[in-house]
Amino acid sequence: MNGRRALSVLFTRRQTLAGIVGGVSAGLLSVERARAAVAELVWATWDSNAHPEYVEPFRKETGTAIKLSFLSSEDAQFAALKTGSAKDWDVVNPGLNGAWRYIDGKVLRPLDLARIPNRQYLYAPFKDTPKVVGKDGATYAVPYLWGLNPIVYRKDIYKDEPTYATLFDAKYKGQLAMRDYALESIGVAGLYIGIPRDQVFTMDDSQLAEAKKALIAQKPLLRTYWQTIGDLTNLFATNEVTCAFSWRVPYDALKGKMAMGMAKPKAGIFGWCDTFAIPTSTPDDKVAAAHAFGNYLLGPDYAMAIAEIGNYATASSVIRDKLSHDKQEAIFVDDMSVMNSFMWPVAPPNYSAWLKVWNEVKAA
Repeated sequence: MNGRRALSVLFTRRQTLAGIVGGVSAGLLSVERARAAVAELVWATWDSNAHPEYVEPFRKETGTAIKLSFLSSEDAQFAALKTGSAKDWDVVNPGLNGAWRYIDGKVLRPLDLARIPNRQYLYAPFKDTPKVVGKDGATYAVPYLWGLNPIVYRKDIYKDEPTYATLFDAKYKGQLAMRDYALESIGVAGLYIGIPRDQVFTMDDSQLAEAKKALIAQKPLLRTYWQTIGDLTNLFATNEVTCAFSWRVPYDALKGKMAMGMAKPKAGIFGWCDTFAIPTSTPDDKVAAAHAFGNYLLGPDYAMAIAEIGNYATASSVIRDKLSHDKQEAIFVDDMSVMNSFMWPVAPPNYSAWLKVWNEVKAA
């Protein structure tokens, strides 16, 4: 989620805010600006979600700069919040389907939804999701970005579109990569060994044991377990990796330079959704600014920048009708029913067993 081209300015800022949001959000954001007189917020997120050009409009509008702190894994983010080792983070990025861990772990502040008026533009599946609501009825996170995780590959090397089995094929030893993330990598192994897609995230101990065997057998075939998408993109660019379970970034960054392909395996496509949340450790005097930033992530400026540069869709419909059909198709918002075919990774109740398996695989 690298190699960025210049942003195509489809609207002026005035036209975007006035035409899409009717000036309402601009006015509310100005109110928040008065409340949010802080110099800087630290945003912990993925490197694909945050580039300076994505957040510069927020600084100009509010006077609050966004300092970027990039994540290595969902598990590391949760652990840092739980242990208190990331007290400098003001805004964090829980995955939608694992948000329950953060809520149950009491590491997030309840959100004041009145301070996030752009939430009204959320697509229904995100606006109505119970996954961000605690047992106390409070909302602790808001979805803001979503997409799918394909297999990215070199079309000049793989004549047939890869499947998950390709990632376990000794023919391509040393050219393959998997993500260093228990939930997805064990899920891929489950699909590979034949676990039905609707049972992958509820595997019992015997099924997890079989997935572990497959992953241990796979390990010598891999060039790496990647942690940041920038690193994986560079490995593709230097011909060290030719096929990987991936985000779409290497495809977008390199398709004009290499014969890149993006496969969507029939066994199941991994969908993802990132949320905005405020840690309990965020100082009280930064809470208003943090809410204003969450509102910005659902607004037109961030949505347009990440659609045009990053080829990702926000969870908000705020700019959808202003995009060309080709761009809508590229970011999967031309037909919203596509979400029905996704596998939404869910951290299972026995996720500690998954983490144990993953640590044993990496130590093997």
